[in-house]
Amino acid sequence: MFSISEHVKALDYKVSRSTFGRVFRLDGSGHAKERKGSKFLTEIRAGLTTFFTMAYIIAVNASILTESGGTCVCTNTADPSCSSDVDYNACLIDINRDIITATAVIAGIGSFAFGFFTNLPVALAPGMGLNAYFAYQVVGYHGTGNVSYRLALTAVFVEGFIFVFLSLIGMRQWLVKIIPASVKVASGVGIGMFLTMIGMSYSGIGLISGSSATPTDIAGCAPQYLDPVIGNCVSHKMTNPTMWIGILCGGMLTAYLMSYRVKAAIIIGIAVVSILSWPRDTPFTYFPHNASGDSMFEYFKQVVAFHPIQHTLAAQDWNIGQVGGHFALALFTFLYVDIVDATATLYSMARFSGVVDPETGDFPRSTLAYCCDAIAISIGSLFGCSPVTAFIESGAGITEGGRTGLTAMTTGASFLISIFFAPIFASIPPWATGCTLILVGCMMMRQVTAINWSFIGDAVPAFVTIATMPFSYSVAYGLIAGLFTYTVLNGMIYITKLITRGRIQPPDADLAEYWTYKPSGNPPWFIKAVQGKLWRTGRFTSMDSHSVAGGTEASEKELVEGVAMRVTTRDTNEG
Repeated sequence: MFSISEHVKALDYKVSRSTFGRVFRLDGSGHAKERKGSKFLTEIRAGLTTFFTMAYIIAVNASILTESGGTCVCTNTADPSCSSDVDYNACLIDINRDIITATAVIAGIGSFAFGFFTNLPVALAPGMGLNAYFAYQVVGYHGTGNVSYRLALTAVFVEGFIFVFLSLIGMRQWLVKIIPASVKVASGVGIGMFLTMIGMSYSGIGLISGSSATPTDIAGCAPQYLDPVIGNCVSHKMTNPTMWIGILCGGMLTAYLMSYRVKAAIIIGIAVVSILSWPRDTPFTYFPHNASGDSMFEYFKQVVAFHPIQHTLAAQDWNIGQVGGHFALALFTFLYVDIVDATATLYSMARFSGVVDPETGDFPRSTLAYCCDAIAISIGSLFGCSPVTAFIESGAGITEGGRTGLTAMTTGASFLISIFFAPIFASIPPWATGCTLILVGCMMMRQVTAINWSFIGDAVPAFVTIATMPFSYSVAYGLIAGLFTYTVLNGMIYITKLITRGRIQPPDADLAEYWTYKPSGNPPWFIKAVQGKLWRTGRFTSMDSHSVAGGTEASEKELVEGVAMRVTTRDTNEG
């Protein structure tokens, strides 16, 4: 063991002292801004940790986006679920395999490029929440929404370039600041509740279903006992073996491992349920003895195979005239949630890894980081994926010692290798990932304590945002409802204050969160140009050094506490 340890130290030292180590600012490289504690092999291990922590996205993203129907066309209009259309279901199997490949490709390319160009230990992949909004609200279940799958990909493609533009001019931060802080935090919580509902439905473990008498009903029956029209269980509720194996092995086991902070807890849970579901002669098999099951099993037996993207590659449709309003709404929601999500996650991970400048409150190459993320969004849409974003699971790799872009590059390389194991990832059943969605919802719920519950003008809009997202099955409607409630309620309070000249105010008005349409801090350069203040300091203000905060450490802390979509309460209270 001593000899191995010495060899490891010797390799770390050799790499650190090389040009390679200097480029990535490894500890001991001699670079003026070397990352303290960063070692080559530690970065590799951290990258693998991040991969195993977030690899679930390959199966989960494919499962969710397949629910949209993709580019498949159902010819049986009498059956909304198209379950009786053999050709359509065969097409869906191909779509699922396409998206598995696409998810692995864009996560690999995005993470590798992000790590190489920014030297930050943050991985990219199609974001949870946005993929659900894409599949269930924009496109709709099996294409029943207002925008087709092809048009939705166009919206994602355009959003990426808009995001690049906003990143370059510094407007991203300004847009985030004018949204009320509690509504921003509530958006993340609402998305978590939305994912929980999806995980409990038949897109997951099948615990709940629709009903003719109530909005939802307890389910848990085998598919043959479902009402073909309403979708509720006619009989045999809570008897489906796939539901119970998903709950016990996919949910309880994963939560148990997470309690001991096992890095690959989610992967282990998905793997256990999937392996148990692969034998054909069990009541919970994923490969039943029918035409569809036979086809899936033949593909599964290949184990190692490369599935080329056939149906979703460059599938954009640029004819947006007929659904312009719905297209614009989808584009705005994608853009807004991405701005909030990426801003909070990237800054939080940069601060967690210790690279934030204490004087400027900025992290190195921040504008380039946001541009890389934005370009990955557009590239991902070309492969058929929903918006790509920075993953909060990158914190697992940082905890393992990741400090440089080598961590993200290792994660990206791992995703690219996984492309050749598509038959395995394509054979992960929905009940294996259903509890994953529920657990992700649980983790996103933790930030609810950051909402200002002390003042009704902040609490009610936040609650409306949280409640509307899952119950309307829409992220967009939840955001709109929250902003509408905030505007009307606080507008009435403000008008009353003006009319009475301040004599009538809520007794707890001093507990309200501060909001202004002129947020503090360094404004974007285009606003300063309009105000004639661009050159007032005697030098041009660098967009790179001010792209996230442009102010003090306190303003950064205020930002993260206000907009963190998936950052834990512990993270937001650091610094």
